[in-house]
Amino acid sequence: MSTVTTGNKAESIACEYLKKIGYQILARNYRIRGGEIDIVAKESMDLVFVEVKARFSHNFGTPFESITPWKIKALKKTALFYIQKINWGDKGYRFDVISIDYSDSKLDPKIEIIKNAFV
Repeated sequence: MSTVTTGNKAESIACEYLKKIGYQILARNYRIRGGEIDIVAKESMDLVFVEVKARFSHNFGTPFESITPWKIKALKKTALFYIQKINWGDKGYRFDVISIDYSDSKLDPKIEIIKNAFV
């Protein structure tokens, strides 16, 4: 399976999970030059930027461990652009990370979320 196919499948799983726990999905794969946000959602009154990470093994770390400082910087830049585009103003927003871990089961991945993963 290609990384694009894996990523799309993981994002679809993440969207379904988020809907089940009360998030409203606003956008997927929001892109600007130099950055991409996998999922933009709303939970309660907060705008939430969600990074989805999927792994089939832990040979190179867990899904959560794969988020680099460079990636965080790119996510923040892209989020600020989105906030300006929709005139969000000073209302709340945060960054969540969802892990889709296939290491134990290819058919039933373990899904975890870290809310407010970084500031």
